[in-house]
Amino acid sequence: MIPVSGLGHVTFETPDLEHQISHYTQVVGLTVATKEKERAILATHLGDEVVVLQHGPVQRCTALSLHVNAATDFSAASKILGEEGIKSERRSDVTPSMANALVFNDPNGTRVELFSDVKRLPRTAPAHEAAPIKLGHIAFMVRDAKQMVDFYTSMLGFRVSDWAGDFFAFLRCGPDHHTINFLRGDEQRMHHYAFELKDWAHVQRACDHLGEKDVQIVWGPGRHGIGHNIFIYHFDPDHRVVEYYTELDQMKNEAAGHFEPRPWHKDHPQRPKIWTDFKAARLTWGPPPTPEYAGTHSKHTPSTISNAGT
Repeated sequence: MIPVSGLGHVTFETPDLEHQISHYTQVVGLTVATKEKERAILATHLGDEVVVLQHGPVQRCTALSLHVNAATDFSAASKILGEEGIKSERRSDVTPSMANALVFNDPNGTRVELFSDVKRLPRTAPAHEAAPIKLGHIAFMVRDAKQMVDFYTSMLGFRVSDWAGDFFAFLRCGPDHHTINFLRGDEQRMHHYAFELKDWAHVQRACDHLGEKDVQIVWGPGRHGIGHNIFIYHFDPDHRVVEYYTELDQMKNEAAGHFEPRPWHKDHPQRPKIWTDFKAARLTWGPPPTPEYAGTHSKHTPSTISNAGT
């Protein structure tokens, strides 16, 4: 096992690089850390690289980077992967701040970039008052959610926080309730990804900012059941689903095995479980998603959860 402790950045291909850069700087509030002819690397104002945009013929998610302990032996990690028939390679050019990475493809075909050290960028002033503080999680639609869960738990040390039925899994690698989600469907693609905001007031400022930029909120504000985070969603120019969230459940004591107490929890204590009440899994409170958001789901996603996000 190669235990992962956190999410680094996510890499997207886009047909319109400049349009995407404009959205993620002016609307989302990231800063351009590096700009090349065919690529831009974007960071939060706190100095973390979070989004890599590369020019490509179609919009798609191609990679995610995952943080491992500084003591991780990449040669030993490569051997562990090789024993499972997974080819890997060392790379020093993932980003200018990431000098050393072990790279391989997961069963879904997404490139995974393991890193143990990255040069943190200098802090900058926030681009606006709604700028996010970190990249929190990423959700994928896959044909076999159980296969992906088995891989990420057995090979990379993720733990299962919750399941919605047998088709929507929420995995953690640190205290956050989920860092990666897998939703069963008839496609293999990214479903959404999420930036953390500081608090409820920060979410309100983000709503106002999106309104000022004429960007529609396609779901929210609301509070999910699974994870219990307050959320809003919007589309970027490539029709990717971008979530802002706050107050995500935290498990700070793995030995205790339950999430930190919250006043809105209906289970006391709130432990990982299989949710069978899909209405409760989807929403604690808030409006239903718009048809635009609901349309991002596969036709083979179970109808009982087809309006789910988290």
